[in-house]
Amino acid sequence: MTTITRIEPGARMSQAVVYGDMVYLAGQVGPTGDDVASQTKSALAEVDRLLALAGSDKSRILSATIWLADINDFAEMNSVWDVWVDKSNPPARATGEAKLAAPKYKVEIIIVAAKA
Repeated sequence: MTTITRIEPGARMSQAVVYGDMVYLAGQVGPTGDDVASQTKSALAEVDRLLALAGSDKSRILSATIWLADINDFAEMNSVWDVWVDKSNPPARATGEAKLAAPKYKVEIIIVAAKA
């Protein structure tokens, strides 16, 4: 039987779940910064941290779903994403606009990756 490993579990959710060779991250928001670029950097730093805890890294990301509170921030978010993403191994990605959990959040990033 394949083991399920929950990373940083809480009462409502885990920050990451590993099942077999797959890693599923909870939506990561940028808790620091007032603009979408700062929040994207912060969220991606959390993605890096959680992937490392799960035995993976950004070169192993299979898909990313990005939610923006305002789709007009698309170019600003991409300016950070494009510097961060592994150019040799870009994931499948979708970006949309959605009302996020709190008005202070401008971006939320959801990742599915393979273990390294």
